[in-house]
Amino acid sequence: MRIEVLKGDALAAALDDVARLRIDVFRDWPYLYDGDLDYERRYLQSYRYSDAAILIGAYDGDRLVGAATGTPMVDHADAFASALTGSGLALDDVFYCAESLLLPEYRGQGIGHRFFDLREAHAIDWGASYSVFCSVTRPEDHPLRPEGYTPLDPFWRKRGYAPLDGAVAYFHWKDVDRDEETEKALQVWIKPLRDAS
Repeated sequence: MRIEVLKGDALAAALDDVARLRIDVFRDWPYLYDGDLDYERRYLQSYRYSDAAILIGAYDGDRLVGAATGTPMVDHADAFASALTGSGLALDDVFYCAESLLLPEYRGQGIGHRFFDLREAHAIDWGASYSVFCSVTRPEDHPLRPEGYTPLDPFWRKRGYAPLDGAVAYFHWKDVDRDEETEKALQVWIKPLRDAS
């Protein structure tokens, strides 16, 4: 396994692989995302145009098996930024940790921690005071919830993140068991990166 930090042209060249990984990983719970490559390519364009975007790739040989992305919040989708309205946070103080993708057979080896370490270091270098990400919320009694599913909340809390009260983003996508897109709620989690006073 090797972990690489990609920016600029190297980041852009890897986006199709990230798109395929998003479709694969996000098909599982809790996303249940029935994705397609054309949509993914459009969605990931923001990383091409953000000078401060970062992609951390996890490679097994030449194969991308995991990826973590991030951009300043001001460079990402409005739906995520609007979730911070009323929070008192200035968007140009916030770095958004977007995708965290890892194929199941590579989990539990510390790669997720490495993804956060590298994104947070990049965010601090960029000048961010806060790091945020979003997690999909699903009802406890959802029919596709796997038996014995354990949420990642303890992992995120160990990293210093906590849910930001009242900060919820809303996004639409098609679930694997649906014919049409439906609205999903995504809870914003936040971590201070430095003394913001």
